[in-house]
Amino acid sequence: MRIPFAVPPPGTSRFDVAGLGLNSIDLVSVVAGHPAPNSKQRLEHFARCPGGQIATAMVACARLGLTAHYVGSFGDDDLGIESRASLTAEGVCTDGARVAAGATNQFAVVLVDARTGDRTVLWDRHPGLTMSADDVPRAAVTSGRMLVVDCHETAAATRAARYAREAGIPTVVDVERVRPGIHDLLRQIDAIIAAERFPAELTGHAETGRALEAMAAEFRAPLVCVTLGREGSLARVGGREFRTPGFAVECVDSTGAGDAFRGGFAAACLLPAIRSVEETLLYANAVAALNCQALGARGGLPDAEQVQRLLGAR
Repeated sequence: MRIPFAVPPPGTSRFDVAGLGLNSIDLVSVVAGHPAPNSKQRLEHFARCPGGQIATAMVACARLGLTAHYVGSFGDDDLGIESRASLTAEGVCTDGARVAAGATNQFAVVLVDARTGDRTVLWDRHPGLTMSADDVPRAAVTSGRMLVVDCHETAAATRAARYAREAGIPTVVDVERVRPGIHDLLRQIDAIIAAERFPAELTGHAETGRALEAMAAEFRAPLVCVTLGREGSLARVGGREFRTPGFAVECVDSTGAGDAFRGGFAAACLLPAIRSVEETLLYANAVAALNCQALGARGGLPDAEQVQRLLGAR
């Protein structure tokens, strides 16, 4: 089945993809096992890594050979400078981003279980970083052939998605929590890509396929998908289910796997060699799997050649 929405051809926009949402600096702490209350243990490893849902997705697209534009809020502290520099070093444009005076950049403490690669994220976001709907720069969020948003600030994401739709640009959302305004946001989206628990939380249907069916009916999104970690993904398109198995890799750190999936999905939609839903989802799963092989949200983000090798080995 072909990808169920039209993507503007190359050369029609300044960038291939634009993204509005979070960036972060992650303080990644690898532990031998998840700590018990009132316990102490020595860290196996510690690293300071850039992350954030949309920032990571834009870096994924850049490493896969696409031009990307990040739109969001940076603090005016050292963490904000570091976060912005991490994007520009990857070739991601940040001209559409804002710097919030007096705000600490978003950061997170990430505990990674050395046995499995599973992670626990403890995050902090300064109120000054909040982006309202009126803060959304129309020119920036419509500067790509595709727009990716997250769900952290639903009013801003909804405004951005509306701008994109008015410009004939397909929209993708990385959605993980039911928040106020989430229904309005999802009505503006062409490809809803949800975290594993979100469909049941939103619809009340415990069975994932039934929950996706309900979401597709309510929001009329051409593609509704849920990421399932090591199990891959499940999508619903045109009344059909597409189950895509995950790739068996040695998982060092699962931080950023979902963000990598969204970046890989957007890239696959924009790459001329990929035409079908099946190929697109397989490509996204491959990008997510490869990212789990290194520490940090972006540590294992692959280039196009690495993805092709993994796909060829299946």
